[in-house]
Amino acid sequence: MSALKTGAAPGVTIFDSTLRDGAQAEGISFSVEDKIRIAEALDELGVQYIETGNPGSNPKDLEFFRRVKGLRLKHARLVAFGSTRRKDAKASEDKNIEALLSVNTEVVTIFGKCWDFHVTEILRASLEENLEMIYDTVAYLKSNGKEVIFDAEHFFDGYKANPEYAMSCVKKAADAGADSVALCDTNGGSFPMEIFERTGVVCAALGIPVAIHCHDDCGMAVANSIMAVEAGAVSVQGTFIGFGERCGNTNLSAIIPNLQLKKNIQCIPPEQMPNLTTTARFIAEVANIHLNDHAPYVGRSAFSHKGGMHIDGVSKASGSFEHIAPETVGNERKFLMSEVSGRGAILTKIQRISPGVQKDSKEAGDIIERLKALEHEGFQFEAAESTFELVIRKQLGKYKPLFELVNYKVITEQPSNPACSASALIKIIVDGKAEITAAEGDGPVNALDKALRKALEVFYPQLASMHLTDYKVRVMDSHSATAARVRVLIESGDGLRRWTTVGVSSDIIAASWIALVDSIEYKLIKDIESKFSAYL
Repeated sequence: MSALKTGAAPGVTIFDSTLRDGAQAEGISFSVEDKIRIAEALDELGVQYIETGNPGSNPKDLEFFRRVKGLRLKHARLVAFGSTRRKDAKASEDKNIEALLSVNTEVVTIFGKCWDFHVTEILRASLEENLEMIYDTVAYLKSNGKEVIFDAEHFFDGYKANPEYAMSCVKKAADAGADSVALCDTNGGSFPMEIFERTGVVCAALGIPVAIHCHDDCGMAVANSIMAVEAGAVSVQGTFIGFGERCGNTNLSAIIPNLQLKKNIQCIPPEQMPNLTTTARFIAEVANIHLNDHAPYVGRSAFSHKGGMHIDGVSKASGSFEHIAPETVGNERKFLMSEVSGRGAILTKIQRISPGVQKDSKEAGDIIERLKALEHEGFQFEAAESTFELVIRKQLGKYKPLFELVNYKVITEQPSNPACSASALIKIIVDGKAEITAAEGDGPVNALDKALRKALEVFYPQLASMHLTDYKVRVMDSHSATAARVRVLIESGDGLRRWTTVGVSSDIIAASWIALVDSIEYKLIKDIESKFSAYL
């Protein structure tokens, strides 16, 4: 925000709190190494501020700040986070303030209460005492050479209850020398027009930059943040893929393209926009969560089309059913394979592998007939396009098996051991060389997956980066009881890509094996193609 104040960086600054506010989300637990990797990714994308933790709250954050002192960042400034001083001590005597200074970041965020209810009932302080806490803390940090961002906690709830007091809090921070004030919709309960009107009031009253910090409890954090920008806010705080306390924070992977592509307000360097999707997926991978497939811009389904009319329209003019070109944000268009897709969608998939195949050619007809036959058997390719790509390759003669199965044996134990309830023994052949491997796992499929990849890694070491991320089983003809056919969907990832394969059989192990083999072969084929294209 200091850059905006001098006019050096037109647009809106992005303040990412994935490593602080995001770390407070249920199910999220970053290691120090995780935080460093995410910070580097955000910096590479061009994010200007990265809020990394509260050094006064836990040893992990202190360790992170110690390790990042040698980190060379291109764009971002690291931010330490903490609260105003205690009500019964001066800022210069407060241990948490001392911890903030000890980590030596250029920027410090201080949050302070702006809702009179919180001041009297939670802090148990007087309204005047809270104002002094804000002033003393900001002024002391400024005297120590810090850029200070004041997070006006519960500002919008406070403004509803007592607008004069809420405004006195942000004015007190400005009077103390704060470089900017962030208006926080801490409970996430405000509506867009409320945010717009009250942000406008603050922007008119203060002589320093104003930021917005929204939570998503009403599902409107992105909309609220955009309305704040419309009202004059020059910085947006959020987490990169939206996770955070309760329902999460403003999703920056949606805010950035919304402002930059739709409103022509620069947030990150334009050349970095195509890296938006890979950054979102990388952060999800490090955080060990699934990125929402239907997330705007960066989700796997953001540019997926299933209906025949939609597919036909996009094929003729992409703008007919897409609001931007997917490659603008580093995503890709997908035509989902199903009974409603139409020949055009299938042809597009075929032409990615063999551009010369035409709509009315024998090859296209044969593939469509094969698709229908497999769907009749119970295969479903809408959620398993990787398997469908392998079907196309086999039909076109562009497939060569990368290994041969000799046999496998799976043994389950009863009563089962929680650590390893099954074991698998497998023998494969690659280029005439045999490999026999055994592995234990949590269930027969896990044991088989481990044994297969363990054997193949001897020949294909790149498989060490691959892991199974999801496993689903569906019984298709329940009237057949234990003889029913099952469909197994396996989702796999390697840190850069995610793909899904499918297998069908009346034997759940056999169905799993089909999907496992397709998953590994798809990974190896894509790696070979990537290496080949790198030489072109």
